[in-house]
Amino acid sequence: MPDAIPKVAGLLDFTGKTVVVTGASAGIGAGVVKRFAEAGANVVVHYRSGKADATALVESLPGKAVAAYADITDQNAVEALMQLAVDRFGALDALINNAALQDHGAFLDLSGETFDRMLQTNVGGAFRCAQAAARRMSAGGAIVNIASISGLEPAFDHAHYCSSKAALIMMTRAAALELGPRGVRVNAVAPGLIWRDGLDRNWPEGLARWLAHVPLKRVGQDGDVADACLFLASPAARFVTGATLAVDGGVTVHPSY
Repeated sequence: MPDAIPKVAGLLDFTGKTVVVTGASAGIGAGVVKRFAEAGANVVVHYRSGKADATALVESLPGKAVAAYADITDQNAVEALMQLAVDRFGALDALINNAALQDHGAFLDLSGETFDRMLQTNVGGAFRCAQAAARRMSAGGAIVNIASISGLEPAFDHAHYCSSKAALIMMTRAAALELGPRGVRVNAVAPGLIWRDGLDRNWPEGLARWLAHVPLKRVGQDGDVADACLFLASPAARFVTGATLAVDGGVTVHPSY
């Protein structure tokens, strides 16, 4: 017998739920924290750098959030981070795997150490967090990995970053396969170009190329990614797992020739 379909009014209500957001002191991560808090969730705001920003974010959400430092490449630190959610709020219902490295380098100039560090954080760190979170989740739990459209198609000077995000997308599918029988769903969001302060000054030629190709004629905002996470972690996506949702204004459907 199929499960009852939940009422529309409560689909995005996270009251009483607990969410861990990694890399949450600024940017997309902070936007995700704010949106889940608005939906009623208790949120663990993870940071590795940006302690002041994470603290300020938590203070703006009294009673709903706690800041927590962790190196996500350290297994013990990850276990402590996920256990903090359970100890502080009584459960762990969702994980948003946002923490990642991003830098640039031509393929022939990249060192092996730089390539390894990128994968260690963007894939290995996400794996550790997903594994530790899933072990603490009951049926109905959800994991959302923040990938990138760079994991779907290559970009100049991003070989290590593109490789890490492509691997994260496959890890999402593999985890969905194995965690599904436990009632834990695993999906990914693949953002396109997201606005950040100074983007128009620091990368004007890239911004111009983007705007010339993106069907929706704008760059994304942190809230666009946050709402995709909210959907995928909610009962609205209760029969969705192993999927990658592009949040890119349609730029990846633009013809390349």
